[in-house]
Amino acid sequence: MDWGAAKQRAVRDLGLTRSAALPGNDEVEDAVREHIAIFHADTQPAELRALRELAAQWMARLAEFRPHLTGAVWRGTATRLSNIHLQLYCDDSKAAEIALLNRGLSFDIAETRAGRGRSVDMLLLDVPCPALQERVTLCLTILDFDDLRGALKPDARGLTERGDLTALQQLLDNDA
Repeated sequence: MDWGAAKQRAVRDLGLTRSAALPGNDEVEDAVREHIAIFHADTQPAELRALRELAAQWMARLAEFRPHLTGAVWRGTATRLSNIHLQLYCDDSKAAEIALLNRGLSFDIAETRAGRGRSVDMLLLDVPCPALQERVTLCLTILDFDDLRGALKPDARGLTERGDLTALQQLLDNDA
């Protein structure tokens, strides 16, 4: 779950109002990293690597759509329970769907929010992750090619919200 959705769920589950003061995304991410360090330090690094390697394979397969990894797998907070989120930047929003169908892959279609609150399609695939010996969900968000501009702007901490295959490979090489 991304930070915004997690905070909204917490507001609902705790019976708070929408105007309740919530921690910032940086504070939530810090707390997740602390939790991982305390409770999952022995398993999370290998799980993260397995998910990043699987993401790299799919990014290579989908190279024509300029894939960028985002979410917990990119930021380093993923565990075996995390989905892999790739953003595809397409000239034609149906091109990725057609490519997957042509490869004989089945997927579900969902809707998600993109920049400026607009709705975009998300293709959901159930894919094997041999390193984890289980299946994981691969989420492909379909964005317009024009959305790629500014996609690599760093946040307040100087970190980017996404990275292409070259950037992901650097993360994998640095953790080797």
